[in-house]
Amino acid sequence: MASTKPGQRKLQILQALAAMLEQPKGEKITTAALAARLGVSEAALYRHFASKAQMYEGLIEFIETSVFGVINQITENEEGGLDQTRAIVQMLLGFAANNPGMTRVLIGDALVNEDERLQHRMNAFYDKVELAFKGALRVAVTQGHGQEADVAGRASLLMNYVTGRWHRFAKSGFKVSPVEGTPLHLSLLLAA
Repeated sequence: MASTKPGQRKLQILQALAAMLEQPKGEKITTAALAARLGVSEAALYRHFASKAQMYEGLIEFIETSVFGVINQITENEEGGLDQTRAIVQMLLGFAANNPGMTRVLIGDALVNEDERLQHRMNAFYDKVELAFKGALRVAVTQGHGQEADVAGRASLLMNYVTGRWHRFAKSGFKVSPVEGTPLHLSLLLAA
């Protein structure tokens, strides 16, 4: 890591942390183990991050930026509310499938015994995703699909579906794909 720029070092640390989170056993990650994986001292880690919580915040920031950037693209490019909803669900499940280590952050496994503000931030993430579902479902209502009175309940159900698929993926040791069966599940969840 000696010849890299500071921004690249931070990224390398976060990438190593994410890779360690991909281990199916899900053991607690220590800064000592992270430093050993990178071939540096723990002090070198702390030159870039004030704490391990700050490292997890970096991963959460990546998740938020990635997910909400794509949600914004979906809502701008898809006219149909149900199409927006389907695309958001598929993106969230695909994100987990492509980033198993991040899935452990999404479901909170990686945040156990860490600073509680990290879980609060993930809870706020869930709320914001559910809000995106509500927006897409409200568009669907204006297009003749569903009832306004059902929007909040359906959004909550979709969020629970997504988090359930994330949990199953992580708890299976990343063997049960979160995207498996999605078209059928969505047709049932979005049926009028």
